[in-house]
Amino acid sequence: MGKWGFFISIEGPEGSGKSTLTSGIHEHLVRMGFQVVYTREPGGTPPGEEIREILLAGSGNIDAMTEVFLFMAARRENVVRNILPGLREGKVVICDRYTDSTIAYQGYGRGLPIKLLRRLNKLATLGVKPDLTLVVDVDPQKGLERIRGKEFDRIEKEDLEFHLRVREGYNKIAKISGRRVKLLNGSQSPDELLNKAISLIIDKMSQKEKVRGGRR
Repeated sequence: MGKWGFFISIEGPEGSGKSTLTSGIHEHLVRMGFQVVYTREPGGTPPGEEIREILLAGSGNIDAMTEVFLFMAARRENVVRNILPGLREGKVVICDRYTDSTIAYQGYGRGLPIKLLRRLNKLATLGVKPDLTLVVDVDPQKGLERIRGKEFDRIEKEDLEFHLRVREGYNKIAKISGRRVKLLNGSQSPDELLNKAISLIIDKMSQKEKVRGGRR
């Protein structure tokens, strides 16, 4: 991968199969011989995991901006402790959710100013952006039905209208950032989804290597 690694973020509404896909990508890339760092948001570090508990546990109300600051604090730790070190070592870094989650959930879902959220994201991440973001798209009602039977976390408990706005947010993000963000059909089987994701990742890696080669 050269001196600087390759950064992949995986996004999607609740019940999209995003986390299963992230795990599959991790295992596949390791088998291919890549050195891989896997992390998640919120989480990935001891402070981040504690913040995750606050954000997702129970049904208590949290002010929308307080929620944002908690996510940003966890994200900053993740970038400093996991993402940046992995990229500096030339590894592939895979993150289950990243900055686009904030835009989709707190921006489109909760109605907070998107320009402000983008500025906060930039501060929290030191400007570190994914090379490729895969968004697993699924109808929110179908996604929530998939995870029925498990205890819903605080965000999963939001009403259907909220989840519809989140999905709309992801689709808008994909339209705006089409070179970085790719939509995947979440109604496909896990194997089909993984094959498509790996194809997109390898293609993007090849493009990045060609650009690097042209600069030498």
